[in-house]
Amino acid sequence: MTKRIHRWNMGRKLLICIFTGFSSGLPLYFILNLIPVWLKTENIDLKTIGLMSLIQLPYTLKFLWAPFLDGFSLPILGRRRGWLLLTQIFLLITMVCYGYFKPQQDIYFVMGISVCLAFFSATQDIVIDAFRREILSDRELGLGNSIHVNAYRISSLIPGSLSLILSAYWSWQSVFWITALFMLPGIITTLIVKEPDLPPSTPKTLQQTVVLPFREFFTRKGITHGLLVLGFIFLYKLGDSMATALASPFYLDMGFSNENIGIIAKTAGLFPAIIAGIIGGIWMLRLGINKALWIFGVIQALAILGFAWFAAQGPFAITSPAFCQQAFWQNGFISFHYLFSVQGVHQWHLTMLAIVIAVEAFGVGLGTAAFVAFIARETNPAYTATQFALLSALAAVPRTVVNASTGFLIASLGYTLFFWVCFALAIPGMLLLFQAAPWHDESSNA
Repeated sequence: MTKRIHRWNMGRKLLICIFTGFSSGLPLYFILNLIPVWLKTENIDLKTIGLMSLIQLPYTLKFLWAPFLDGFSLPILGRRRGWLLLTQIFLLITMVCYGYFKPQQDIYFVMGISVCLAFFSATQDIVIDAFRREILSDRELGLGNSIHVNAYRISSLIPGSLSLILSAYWSWQSVFWITALFMLPGIITTLIVKEPDLPPSTPKTLQQTVVLPFREFFTRKGITHGLLVLGFIFLYKLGDSMATALASPFYLDMGFSNENIGIIAKTAGLFPAIIAGIIGGIWMLRLGINKALWIFGVIQALAILGFAWFAAQGPFAITSPAFCQQAFWQNGFISFHYLFSVQGVHQWHLTMLAIVIAVEAFGVGLGTAAFVAFIARETNPAYTATQFALLSALAAVPRTVVNASTGFLIASLGYTLFFWVCFALAIPGMLLLFQAAPWHDESSNA
């Protein structure tokens, strides 16, 4: 009977991780995948699109207002669910707003809306990360966070695949409306789940809310080791983040259409990402988080080289989206008949794209699952929102500040050399594992 209750509770927690993970990922991939393609098709130059990465600064600065969310509650639904519902409603409204502007004439308004979207998305992430840490035990962190990461990545299929396909047939205004409505499952989840119990040491004053979380972290870890942990969090996904910063414009420059990207470039990564999340969660139960960071980190770094190889082969002349759709959905991959025939040389390019994306999705899926579990383990449940926001904000710095330079790097280096630079930047984070997460040490944050 006790085991049955435990399984039911675990199943309920994992279901919550699925819906909150999807709600957390959708706005970010809206910014990363859909907006760059929209701007590119509206004839905005690549350097400007690259600079748009700076609109993601709220993801980096979210630790500044995370203490407020830790210490204060809205009048409805409780400390976590009240803030969560408010941000989700604002996210839905903000996504819809894009459809009423034209980038060529209203680029500054588009930037302003994007900053608002990033702010509401970062705020939602603060609450969801804290909520997830509070409902999962330390043993459940690996599997729970891998499920969260899976759902997070699956959400990319809406703005990164479905929306791109629809853009070939419908107006952008309709596309933004449809994409925004996918926030509704997260809103419903927020309304029906139970509010987590408050820890005994929940901060009650402004000083406790702002000062104690930072003091507690460095007291527990020590100044030197604490700084090494922060450095590791900043560097672990730097190379991978830069490599995928302008992925959609890269596919366009390689000769692929919006439909090619929507049907193949995004869907080819779906099953590898799901498999990676499941394998990552199961492996972490056996390996522990530290060993997983080592093994998954190597796979994650090597996946970047697939982009370097692919860039060296192109750009390509691609066949019609109708053939692409028929070949991928009906046959799984392009048939061998076309692969080895003169007429099928362009179809081979589509297969190459699918393979490169699948490898990248698998490697990054593994690395992200272990990385998020590590961040969760490093937090104290009494200050979840603030500490989780601080650590995850560091991880977001490459995606915001550093990625703003990717357009200029690509313009000067070319895509192939750029991806080799990204691979080199993945190495320092791996070296810091010797101090931040030693292979034989699985000590928690206690």
